[in-house]
Amino acid sequence: DINLKFHEGEFVGVIGKSGSGKSTLVNMITGIDRPTDGKVYIDGMDIHAMREGAQARWRGEHMGVVFQFFQLLPMLTLLENVLLPMDFCDAYDPADRPRRAMDLLTMVGLENEAQKLPGSVSGGHQQSAAIARALANDPSIIVADEPTGNLDAKTADSVYDTFEALAQAGRTIIMITHD
Repeated sequence: DINLKFHEGEFVGVIGKSGSGKSTLVNMITGIDRPTDGKVYIDGMDIHAMREGAQARWRGEHMGVVFQFFQLLPMLTLLENVLLPMDFCDAYDPADRPRRAMDLLTMVGLENEAQKLPGSVSGGHQQSAAIARALANDPSIIVADEPTGNLDAKTADSVYDTFEALAQAGRTIIMITHD
């Protein structure tokens, strides 16, 4: 019997202890998991009524997801990981994508790490790259599952500031955290 509404421009924190269902909530909102009962509507659309391929494309175009454990592809550089959503959704002119990806990496402080593989940078850098990747297609909704869990305090503050600015620009931010 959960009924939630998130609105454009909100920065919402979902706080709870480990095992309380925060990540399950993220997976329902993003369409990664299907509810056994009930529906998830985004902009009036039942996202679970879509076929899997259409749902993945819709998610890539409208939603940025920051996973708790990064989910970066290990054989791609950080720059290539940020380019991937743009390529998948054919967002932006192909000639503009590398500059956009580099700008996003610069925004999260990774301009000097762009050509490195995820396994060769710290967990904090991997999380920062995952945040840049989530912003690649300029989504209206950003869902972040423990986005600062592996970051130092200064970088975490930068992430909060980035999310706050995005919310002020009209993006909906749903951040899952235990602290």
